[in-house]
Amino acid sequence: MMLIKVLVAGILFVAPSVATAQWAPAEQIKTYTVSGSTGIELYSQIGEKGPLVGDQMRTIAHTDFKLLWSRKYEPQPDGSCKLVSARPSLTLIYTLPKAGKLPDRLKAKWQVFSDGVRRHELHHGEMIVEMVKEIETVSVGLSVPDDPKCAKIRTDLTAKLGEISRRNRERHRDYDRIEMNNGGNVHQLILNLVNER
Repeated sequence: MMLIKVLVAGILFVAPSVATAQWAPAEQIKTYTVSGSTGIELYSQIGEKGPLVGDQMRTIAHTDFKLLWSRKYEPQPDGSCKLVSARPSLTLIYTLPKAGKLPDRLKAKWQVFSDGVRRHELHHGEMIVEMVKEIETVSVGLSVPDDPKCAKIRTDLTAKLGEISRRNRERHRDYDRIEMNNGGNVHQLILNLVNER
């Protein structure tokens, strides 16, 4: 049987933000259709049609995001520069499998599998939102001395955001590792789908 790893959010860092007020991410759902008369046939179709990520590896589902920022830097009277606001525009993009016509005996099994995969991906989305909130917290109020043209602050901020992004990628990898290991939630979902009972 083909082993398909569920990979994590594509870490695509985009650019600069104005903050403080409440914000909420937008969501975009993409689907690809699989069909078959057995769980193994459905899983095999996932292996053929699932989203390609990373090193062009097929996955069951995938969470990606687009992140843009509106930031306001202000030179201060003492020659420093302060980032006074940073507002994100975040779109979470989920790619999920969708079943075509299924025999009645397979519908319930597929629903359990599909719901579980969706929950898994939504958790990736929650982690991305947490990352963006951390970026917002680190950004707003950041100040750099002797930076009247607000140039050094951008370098400092980029370094801080790089570290946040690195930790975020690790979180997603660790989560997938747990979920895909023997006995993990996604591993169980796969077994329940493909085992004929």
